[in-house]
Amino acid sequence: MSYDYSKYLRNEKLPHIWCPGCTYGIVLKAFIRAIEALKLNKDDLVLTSGIGCVSRMPGYIDLNTLHTTHGRSIAFATGVKVANPKLNVIAMGGDGDMTAIGGNHLIHACRRNIDITVFVYNNNIYGMTGAQASPTTPKGAWATTAPYGMTENNFNITDLAIGAGASFVARTTAYHSTHCEKTIKQALQHKGLSLVEIMNACPTGFGRKNKFKTPTSMLVDMKERAVNVEKAKRMSPEELEGKYTIGVLHEIDKPEHIETYDAVVGLSK
Repeated sequence: MSYDYSKYLRNEKLPHIWCPGCTYGIVLKAFIRAIEALKLNKDDLVLTSGIGCVSRMPGYIDLNTLHTTHGRSIAFATGVKVANPKLNVIAMGGDGDMTAIGGNHLIHACRRNIDITVFVYNNNIYGMTGAQASPTTPKGAWATTAPYGMTENNFNITDLAIGAGASFVARTTAYHSTHCEKTIKQALQHKGLSLVEIMNACPTGFGRKNKFKTPTSMLVDMKERAVNVEKAKRMSPEELEGKYTIGVLHEIDKPEHIETYDAVVGLSK
């Protein structure tokens, strides 16, 4: 089946600003295929973003979009959802945007289990603002703020979301584009806080200084390091060293914030 991507794009905003080899275009197309497959009404979809490379994505998508300040994507998404609970609200952001300056918003949105979908695009670096280390930069990796190698421990975003109370948590990669589309669809259909960590490649800010000779080599690295959640259950900790699990990692039914808030204040009246 072919897709007319252009009907979901603000074509007058193209060409985009992403670097050659950036994988955000792959994920953008997976997202469009997902909302097309679910037959979601464009007028009922709201996308919010903060600052960074991925924050430009809502500018290219012809939906209701908010380009907000750094780290505030989830805060604005929460406000939109409370103001109009009938909307499908999606917050997008990079690993720095979502887990550093926006980390507290992420934690409390998970705690509330508010019915929004959060996509965290993890390329292990602040790609747009100077290649500084982010909370997910691996130990030993180069960054402009870690010229001799990162010495800090890094976040496991999915574990953080599960621990904070999100009711749907998953991980996928830009390499696994069909899997990415499927995972996005599952997240959009879940009632409650859905978080998907999407592993991405930044060849300019991260790859060229961390021994990846080409953008393709970064995609190959995703392929080799990703392990399906069912296969991971049969592997030992030693076998999983240096790998990451993809698929739905956590899914439960629990009270959702808008419904519990509505029962008190009559939001829907």
